[in-house]
Amino acid sequence: MYLMMRRALQVLLKCALCLLLVAAEPSFAAEVLVLYNTRVYTGDASQPRAEAVVASDGRIAYVGTSVEALKRAPADAHKLDLGGLTVLPGLTDSHAHLAGIGWRELYFDLTGVASLAALQQRLRERAAKDQGAWIVGRGWIESRWTPAIFPTRRDLDAIVVDIPVVLERIDGHAIVVNSLALRIAGITRDTPSPRGGEILKDPATGEPTGMLIDGARVLVEDLVPPPTDEETKLALETGANRSVRVGWTQLQYAGTRETEIRLLCELYAERKINLRLYAAIEGPGSDAERLLARGRSDRECDDRLVVGGIKLYMDGALGSRGAALLAPYSDSPQSTGLLRNEPAEILRIATTALKSGVQVEVHAIGDRGNRLVLDIYEKVLASVPVSQRAVAEPRFRIEHAQVLAPEDIPRFAKLGVIASMQTSHAISDMFFAPSRLGPDRIKGAYAWRSLLDAGAIITGGSDAPVEEGDPIVEFYAAVVRRAKDGYAGADWGLDQRMTRDEAFRILTIAPAYAVFQENERGTIETGKFADFTVLSADILQVPDSEILETRVVMTIIGGKVVFSGN
Repeated sequence: MYLMMRRALQVLLKCALCLLLVAAEPSFAAEVLVLYNTRVYTGDASQPRAEAVVASDGRIAYVGTSVEALKRAPADAHKLDLGGLTVLPGLTDSHAHLAGIGWRELYFDLTGVASLAALQQRLRERAAKDQGAWIVGRGWIESRWTPAIFPTRRDLDAIVVDIPVVLERIDGHAIVVNSLALRIAGITRDTPSPRGGEILKDPATGEPTGMLIDGARVLVEDLVPPPTDEETKLALETGANRSVRVGWTQLQYAGTRETEIRLLCELYAERKINLRLYAAIEGPGSDAERLLARGRSDRECDDRLVVGGIKLYMDGALGSRGAALLAPYSDSPQSTGLLRNEPAEILRIATTALKSGVQVEVHAIGDRGNRLVLDIYEKVLASVPVSQRAVAEPRFRIEHAQVLAPEDIPRFAKLGVIASMQTSHAISDMFFAPSRLGPDRIKGAYAWRSLLDAGAIITGGSDAPVEEGDPIVEFYAAVVRRAKDGYAGADWGLDQRMTRDEAFRILTIAPAYAVFQENERGTIETGKFADFTVLSADILQVPDSEILETRVVMTIIGGKVVFSGN
């Protein structure tokens, strides 16, 4: 009842604001921005298109014609003639890793290395100038190498033997380390794999290969000297500013810590970042328990920062064969993946969260992982009556939802579970996913069309730095489902593509709903935040071949131009 009253009040306040803005044309705040002579896609069914927008004091004050917008604006307004450019509601990345984006920009980036030899050359160059105690990098992916096999400690030892080396796979779920790193960590043939992880060992000798999957990574990573607060702040700042440059106005941070929240507050206070953030604290752990105890924060230290959820992991990644499958991997019959956390622990946290108002999002990639999370959510919803919930609709999320058994697809809509998916994963993973899953199971992978047709809500993101973190690429992947060069294999599931309108919605309207912000963001309507992404081309109309040529001309957050590509 409280939730219904609260929403009704929000609607009434919004309607009252609309009437005031229409009736009292001169009553703009001091800071006014006018975008006119443009092509506006509002996302508002009652007024889907417009040619001008007026923003006043960070909110949208008018949506309509250029003539009327200019008439309403005061003389000192900032007026931008956009010459027919396309304006969209501020685009939102529903799943990304802010610090990781910054680290990728700042440090040893292995993204795009085309072979083992290329990785070794990059490592050789790094070692020649690296004077640190450890060499740490990220971004390699073996699936496009020939042969497509994991690197080993011996491959790294051939280049560096006197400095410990840790190189993370692009998915963030596996590392390869050299022999010195293994020795420092005390990992031998007799070391058992920890819960939720795997130490890969040579089947002939039993010796560790240097590949550590998911929960086994910490055996080495916990020994790497941690970054200082200033280094972390630089990574967060770099990641936020890079996100704004590519057109994102909000990023939903999938797994952070209290220490980073503190550093983000400092960055906002120092006016070094403008990006809106919705943060989920990574759990299980003490940070997550404190959030459960105090409840979500709809405004942390700044109105651009919300700490509203807990991020948990059910399984690992498909590429490193950590995704939990119902049947063995087609290309590794001895493996069905792994569980990173006990289902009972996720059940406990989700139950407590539903009572305290904290949102829960769980990483699940394999069909077994997804089924387990759906089972948990179903149990929680059945065990906690509405009268005991802080919010009637918890909007539970599954992050990735990559591989689904056909019978589990309708359960998303039935349970009200949001599928938080990253469309670029399909055009990256399809180079190896068919071999991992086989011809039948691949039909349930990246099943956007099936989920939408079943009534599920999909919210779109990029999983950067795993993927590029570019909204244009995400839109392209959703509607074209081909590699950026136009290639698609026979088993790429082109029948699962989205329409242009659906792709638009998963980057605007759905992300706002997915974090309880549909009354504030997601569409261009009077009273909402004045967040806009301005594009050089109309991606809802141009031919498929021209989508990737589109560039971000301007990013606007709270009525302020925070990036201009001119």
